[in-house]
Amino acid sequence: MKNYLQNIKQAISKNLTHFGGNSKISQTRVVSPSPIREVKPMTDSIKCPYCFSTSFQKRGFRQKKLEQVQLYLCKDCKKTFTLQITKGKHYPLAIMLNAISLYNLGYSLEQVCQILQQRNGQHLQPTSVSRWLLETKELCRFERMRPYALKKYRPRDMIIHATLAHRQLYRFRFHRAKCDLIIGDDFKHRRFGPLQEFLQMVPSECPHQYFQDNQRASESPLTFSKRQMIVRAKQNYATKLATFVLQSVTNRRQRHEALQKFMIANDSVTVATEVPVYITKDDIEHLQTQLGFEIYGEPQAELPKLITGHIDILQIRNGQVHILDYKPNAKKEQPIEQLTLYAMALSRLTGLRLFEFKCAWFDEENYFEFFPLHVLYKPKKNRRRRKVYTREGVYTINQTDKKITL
Repeated sequence: MKNYLQNIKQAISKNLTHFGGNSKISQTRVVSPSPIREVKPMTDSIKCPYCFSTSFQKRGFRQKKLEQVQLYLCKDCKKTFTLQITKGKHYPLAIMLNAISLYNLGYSLEQVCQILQQRNGQHLQPTSVSRWLLETKELCRFERMRPYALKKYRPRDMIIHATLAHRQLYRFRFHRAKCDLIIGDDFKHRRFGPLQEFLQMVPSECPHQYFQDNQRASESPLTFSKRQMIVRAKQNYATKLATFVLQSVTNRRQRHEALQKFMIANDSVTVATEVPVYITKDDIEHLQTQLGFEIYGEPQAELPKLITGHIDILQIRNGQVHILDYKPNAKKEQPIEQLTLYAMALSRLTGLRLFEFKCAWFDEENYFEFFPLHVLYKPKKNRRRRKVYTREGVYTINQTDKKITL
């Protein structure tokens, strides 16, 4: 009888090994987890909230009334935790985020409850939505612009949507009311009018054939000199919003979509998402020969005829245009060439100077930003400056100390 049981255990252990692991059967009939099984939570910068360890494994689910919450077991302190930082919510966080976004689009509290009941079958009370808005008021800063936006557009006309079939599907969004309030009513942003015109024309005038077989900015062989650039690391509302939104995502492929959808509806500076841009070979040669930009490439490699890309998040704030790219585990990424090409392409398409742009990539913990002009333009030290260009005008440098020009 003992030999019979041992043969059964050996057969089961062989089958488990054959189907993807080196699992063993213990005497207590508990199957140990496979060592090659990869744990992939929604966020790549996850840490244990108790001991800040990055060593963890999945440990089943917590069944709530309306959803299941994934549990994780820390291998160091042996404590169980979840990715949700928002505790004590009766409804799933995805429904909470949708309710906040619908309200900031211009719908009333009662209309928000009716829309969510039709979509998800969840019966909400206006008091619950009002409480959520009060709790997230510091993150969702569009709330202060909402009354002025409703005077310009109806809720269904607030954001322009377009699905772009560019080798894969991209969801372009353009917030018309927010762009009007930022550019039209703020004096320091008046010069960004060409950017607003470009974003308005994307759904109807985008050359979709350019984005089918041409080289993408993330795969471009072009490189730049980084000896005079500075990358600043900090934390701002982008990292806070990413931390807040991504705890509600259940599929890793939907992280970009969820973050973009929430930011364009609820923050006060995001004006567009998934913006299609392209730059031609002639544009790159013009930047090299006429403006003196330093652009390098692989040895014996010609400049690509066309480089395309899609900007994840486009913001207007503090007198500049910010190009943002969400990168999971941003601390290990350096998409400087990709973001610089985005700035070059958007500069050529809108006619704005590269001086007006700022690039950044971020995740839930880190935000890294730099000026693309510092990457491209390297002034020669031996060249004597004849003129000084400022926003107020152009000033010539005095040839002699006695001469003074007003």
